[in-house]
Amino acid sequence: MIRVKEAILVEGRYDKSKLSALVDGLILEAGGFSLFRDKEKLRFLREVAKDRGLIILTDSDGAGFLIRGRLSSLLPPEHLKHAYIPDVYGKERRKAQPSKEGKLGVEGMDLPTLRAALERAGATLEEGLAPPQREKVRKSDLYELGLSGQPDSEKRRKALQRALALPERLSANGLVQAASALYGREEFLRLAGEFFQQEEGDA
Repeated sequence: MIRVKEAILVEGRYDKSKLSALVDGLILEAGGFSLFRDKEKLRFLREVAKDRGLIILTDSDGAGFLIRGRLSSLLPPEHLKHAYIPDVYGKERRKAQPSKEGKLGVEGMDLPTLRAALERAGATLEEGLAPPQREKVRKSDLYELGLSGQPDSEKRRKALQRALALPERLSANGLVQAASALYGREEFLRLAGEFFQQEEGDA
């Protein structure tokens, strides 16, 4: 178990149950899209975010990204951290069928993967792991790497995102946000440079 200072927001009760096996701390449920009609709950989330910080940990499918995006516009960004799980295809045990996109959600991730997602998001752990101070990735970095503003940018972005175990649905702006949170500018530029150098060598 790890103790996390920030509150963590997940999509539903199965996600909360899974995360509770790892985290000793405040874990909140979004409860789906009804959250955005619940003014009291949104007010509570704002207060929690300002008081202790809030980590958003949603699934890597379309619904998860929609919830993450909406919350990012409704809550104070300076008090938010974003944890991302990788795209892993499969089916949760309790479900008869895979999800619409065939990806495992938070409840389907193993605990080491969830811990790594929280650590890379900069979660403040009582064990003494302080949030890393990283320079943020710039939108201009993506342009210089050919990841935005070019005819094949989307293809290049998706290839890099797969290599870095990032969700494929990330837009250019989403990649800036995720890469800043998970790697920082220096490490992201190094990893991207190494990836494309290898790609060119294999071509």
